[in-house]
Amino acid sequence: MEGLRQPRRASTLAAQVADQLREQLASGRWPVGTRIPGEHELAEMLHVSRNTIREALRALVHLGLLESRVGDGTYVRVTSELEAVLLRRTATTRPAEVLELRAVLEEHAAGLAAERRSETDTARLRELLATARESNHSGSMAKVAAADGAFHLAVVQASGNELLAELYEHLGGALSALLAALPWDDAVAAEHDHWHAELVSAIGAGDAVAARYAASMLVRVTGRLSADAAAERGGGERSSCG
Repeated sequence: MEGLRQPRRASTLAAQVADQLREQLASGRWPVGTRIPGEHELAEMLHVSRNTIREALRALVHLGLLESRVGDGTYVRVTSELEAVLLRRTATTRPAEVLELRAVLEEHAAGLAAERRSETDTARLRELLATARESNHSGSMAKVAAADGAFHLAVVQASGNELLAELYEHLGGALSALLAALPWDDAVAAEHDHWHAELVSAIGAGDAVAARYAASMLVRVTGRLSADAAAERGGGERSSCG
C-alpha cells in the first residue's frame, strides 16, 4: 500500500541516545534552565560517536525539549514533550482562547477538589493562599504570576485527577506569562484576594457549586484585565498611526 514502509527491526543509536536523554529530562535530573553535558562528555559517557550525540540532540531541540545556544552549549527548555507541544501551540493562540481553556480546566477541577480534597490538600491551599495574598501586594508581577500559578495548580491537584493536573501544569507557563503581562493595582489585588479566599473556603467546606463559581470569577477577572490591556494596546497603536 502506498505510503507504508517496512518497519525497522531496531532503533538507531541516535534514537536510543535520545530516549536516554529524554529519561534524564523526565526524571528531573536535568531541571529546566540547566546546561547539559557537552557532546564530547556525552559521547564518552555513552560510548558512542559525537555524530550520534549530535543527531540525538538535534532531535530533542526539534521537539522543543532542548535549546541550542551558539557558543554556549545546550540547555533544558522543558522536561516534557507534552509541555513543549502546548507551549508551541499557546504561543500562537489568542489570549482569550487561553483563558477559555483555563476556565474549563479550573472550574471543573475546583468542583472535583471540593468533593475529593484531603485535609493535607486544604492545609496546602491555605498556605498558598497566604503566599498569594502577600505576592498580590508586592508590586512585582513576576511574583504575582508565580504565586497565582502555584495556588491554582494545587487546586487542580486536589481534584485527584492526575492527568488533569499534568495537563494544567504544562499549561502553567502560558497562563503565568499571560498574567504577568496584565495591568495590576490595589483594587485588582483585593478582588483576587477575595475570590482566592472564597475558593479555598468552598473547597474546605466541600461545596462544589461555590468552588466552581469562585474559580470562574477568578478567570473573569483575568479576562477583563486582558481585554483592557488589549484595548490600551490597540488605542496606542491607533494613536501612533494617526
